[in-house]
Amino acid sequence: MALIVQKFGGTSVGSIERIQAVADKVIKSRKQGHQIVVVVSAMSGETDRLLGLSGEISSQVSKRELDVLLSTGEQVTIALLSMALEAKGCAAESFTGGQVCILTDSVHSKARIMEIDAQRVSKALEDEKVVVVAGFQGIDADGNITTLGRGGSDTTAVALAAALEAQECHIYTDVDGVYTADPRIVNMARRIDRIAYEEMLEMASLGSKVLQIRSVEFASKYNVSLRVLSSFEEGPGTLITTEDKSMEQVLISGIAHNRDEAKLTIRGVPDTPGIASRILGPIAKANIEVDMIIQNIGDDKSTNFTFTVHRGDYKRGLEVLQGISEELGADGVSGDDNIVKISVVGVGMRSHAGIASQMFEALATEGINIQMISTSEIKISVVVDEKYLELGVRTLHSTFGLDKGN
Repeated sequence: MALIVQKFGGTSVGSIERIQAVADKVIKSRKQGHQIVVVVSAMSGETDRLLGLSGEISSQVSKRELDVLLSTGEQVTIALLSMALEAKGCAAESFTGGQVCILTDSVHSKARIMEIDAQRVSKALEDEKVVVVAGFQGIDADGNITTLGRGGSDTTAVALAAALEAQECHIYTDVDGVYTADPRIVNMARRIDRIAYEEMLEMASLGSKVLQIRSVEFASKYNVSLRVLSSFEEGPGTLITTEDKSMEQVLISGIAHNRDEAKLTIRGVPDTPGIASRILGPIAKANIEVDMIIQNIGDDKSTNFTFTVHRGDYKRGLEVLQGISEELGADGVSGDDNIVKISVVGVGMRSHAGIASQMFEALATEGINIQMISTSEIKISVVVDEKYLELGVRTLHSTFGLDKGN
């Protein structure tokens, strides 16, 4: 009897009617001869409601107590789903993250899973029960409740699948799989049948919000096959698994984009060893993550240093950079928070030359100016004006034959 871990997000369990529908889906899987472990998120909007309550108390609440509060959202869902299963004649047992012994580090609000003691889950499965586990949470070595950050239920599901050696981990969402581009922008976007871990990691990091990045990292590390499926309609979804030769025949798997980008530039700083560290050190201390970097050296031995940050960090980053500019005696700073990043991703790029020139030529034909470029073995990213986002994504989707399939 194959073991499958199924994860349902907040929209999938957003009401009693939805929870009843999830129970029906779980029972259907059981009737197909599978052992089932279900991981659920809090009901849609519940985490935000709880955050709002904490905000009414104070804007500076303890992260430990906030984790205690937020973990209750999933506890409601596991109880309701277990009740729904029992009412339909299916034996079920619910567990919080602590009861399953999902051991994490002690970093409240963004803890990382260290190990899982799955004995209680295994015992319940042996008793022919559906096991319902609260996602997003665990406990540290001192028994404190911890949470894994937004989207952490995906990671809980993958970690349980690895610990239990499940056949597959099914992630149910409000979409029916991973697409070649955002269907809201490209109406010709197609669902991808099969994609490699590495490609999915790139797409997740570059703006595709179907899966949490850490869950894909976990799946890749422990070789857990992930399948993204729709909670609301039947279908095969998208399988995320190890790379094989058939994947290499596909030149580009998808086009990703990210609107949450901003660009910062410091002009006329000395071109001396350690200058990058002197600029980026204070940025890092301000807890601002840097993505793409360009350094241009002039004939006068000075350099312009440009980098991108999350749009939410733009104003803070500009303030920090102005302080650095005064300290270094630079010519000044500038910024732009009306930019986006567009990326092409595909393991097939490893064995094909000319992808970059084809990409740049296609964008140039449409009059889209490239401001920054970043590459890896299986992706090329460019920064362009935000007004060109949709045109750029559609152009590249067509250029690489994704409208028709490869």
